[in-house]
Amino acid sequence: MSAPVELTGRTVLVAGLGVSGAAAARVLLSRGARVLLTDAAEPAAVAELVAAGASWLGPLETVPDDTELVVTSPGWRPDAPLLADAAARGVEVVGEPELAWRLRAAAPGGEPAPWLAVTGTNGKTTTVTMLEAILLAAGRRAVAAGNVGRPLVEVVTAVEPDGTPTYDAVAVELSSFQLHWSSSLAPAAAAVLNVADDHTDWHGSFAAYRDAKARILRLAPVAVADAGDPVAAGLVAGHPHPVTVTLGEPSPGQLGVRSGALVDRAFGADPAGELLLELADLHVPGPHNRVNALAAAALARAIGIPPEAVGRGLAGFRGGAHRNVLVGTVGGVDYVDDSKATNPHAAGASLAAYPRVIWIAGGLLKGADVDPLVAAVAGRLGGVVLLGRDRERIAASLARHAPMVPVVTVVSGDDDGMDGTGVTGGATMTRVVAAAAELARPGDTVLLAPAAASMDVFRDYAHRGQAFADAVRALGER
Repeated sequence: MSAPVELTGRTVLVAGLGVSGAAAARVLLSRGARVLLTDAAEPAAVAELVAAGASWLGPLETVPDDTELVVTSPGWRPDAPLLADAAARGVEVVGEPELAWRLRAAAPGGEPAPWLAVTGTNGKTTTVTMLEAILLAAGRRAVAAGNVGRPLVEVVTAVEPDGTPTYDAVAVELSSFQLHWSSSLAPAAAAVLNVADDHTDWHGSFAAYRDAKARILRLAPVAVADAGDPVAAGLVAGHPHPVTVTLGEPSPGQLGVRSGALVDRAFGADPAGELLLELADLHVPGPHNRVNALAAAALARAIGIPPEAVGRGLAGFRGGAHRNVLVGTVGGVDYVDDSKATNPHAAGASLAAYPRVIWIAGGLLKGADVDPLVAAVAGRLGGVVLLGRDRERIAASLARHAPMVPVVTVVSGDDDGMDGTGVTGGATMTRVVAAAAELARPGDTVLLAPAAASMDVFRDYAHRGQAFADAVRALGER
């Protein structure tokens, strides 16, 4: 049962005080809730929140007796003792997106801003930021939020001095963790881009991970998926209004590619389709980015955004940091940063964009199987440089599926006890880039697409990507 929107005097426990947790606590305090705080350690945000009226309880394994609602960080697993205790007591647990949905502000006599929601193993952030660009091109007061950008609770409660909501459309990125803790979200349209092996260590099984992704579609009037991804396509197949995107000629009810252009045959009045954008005007490389663009277009078209605005938004989009970004060319070799490719599915999409690659890979595989990826891309590999804690698993897969490809392993020197601070990350990446340069020949692409998380050697994927760019610049200077 959903907690009421009226929170005055109600006791809410916020578990986990990262960016979204701290934002949730601030909004709850502004709504008159009695806010309790817990986390594994005391973060910097605690002092500010306590000064505003919250109570810091330190680490907890049981829910305080008067707690009426728990707002959990997406990083906390369902089997965490505190959350398991809440379930046993019948105390509702929600994530920050679910709380935001219940607190959405509306203009007097109007409706809250619609959400256009995106999930998937890969491509979420690119698709959501493409969607934001489209909405802005259409003159909407739009913002990308959720698992990217600002916390949703801040976005949906933001109002102008006259009481008008600041935003009239929200492009929402949702992870499987966030969706697990969401029950009443009803976006105006929702997309599952793809579903591949990832985060099974958190969800417990691939089926549970898939089902968490599917929650985004349950209450959405329009459900979008990539027709080329069998799991995602299967999730929307039984929906009352399924829309799929394809890199081939679109059928009725699809968006796709015809004669070098993106075309909509799902929402337009012309049954033959409406032109959205010439492919030559899409400035992010790779087939996966065409799929992302089509999905963003489908979501925008679902709420009536005209084709011309879709085209303008996509034409002006240049991609985000650490997502297939060319950081330099040295000796006729391109160096591309796709540090955001933190699982095998994302790395595979990135590798498919280049004909001959010196692949930089490795890190924390999170339980994912790399064999299908290595088998699929073996023919593109001119060499591989491995780093990170799970490098030997990738090396073993390369030995099975690409035995003729030269492989260099770079040991960071602290793999047995890395604390995630990334102190040695820059030095490690310098050696990695130097090894890749030795393997490369003019015309090759040295591609950082690790297929793994970064926190064994680096702070996060952005730190890893920046270390790569710095090493490439130093290589060029030498």
